[in-house]
Amino acid sequence: MTNSEHIKRNTATDNAVKDDFPANTHAVFSSRANTLNRALLDGFLKHQHDASVRRSHLFNGRYENIYLTPEQIPELKQLLDEACGHARRITGIDDLQAGCWFNFMPPGAVTTVHSHDDDDELLSAVYYVSVAGNSGNLIIHEGNKQHTITPEQGMFVFFAPDVVHEVSENLSSHERLSIAINFGKRKLDSE
Repeated sequence: MTNSEHIKRNTATDNAVKDDFPANTHAVFSSRANTLNRALLDGFLKHQHDASVRRSHLFNGRYENIYLTPEQIPELKQLLDEACGHARRITGIDDLQAGCWFNFMPPGAVTTVHSHDDDDELLSAVYYVSVAGNSGNLIIHEGNKQHTITPEQGMFVFFAPDVVHEVSENLSSHERLSIAINFGKRKLDSE
């Protein structure tokens, strides 16, 4: 498959889109999901409790953001390289870099309403590593309207950093793992 065959977009002619994608939101399926997802999940489970791991956004007794690096999970670099390739095509900007964090949702967990426009982000994304049925949908807020996207393993969803979004409750009996990604212009070493 070519990269264009992996893209789902919100267009009137795209019958493959089964979810409610708002304008300027893109879903792309990783061509490497079969090989990466197991390693990403195993690496996360191995390192999530390391003393050196930074965590943030403590809500309802759960850290929504868990920061692991390619040094801990080498396959994370491959995923970020692929994500940057998709982001370059979406934005038309060649010199992008990516930062990321993991979101681990046990049964009953939700991710609160937020956006990613804290700094100079140009694009945001989420990548789904491990998703059971009914383990929480991505809900994108657009004014008074809410768009619901059902995640699938191996799926990236790209959106503007100022898009307000949340994840509904994990109603399954399985944990759900995703990786949030922000893209910005590559900084020069002298900056």
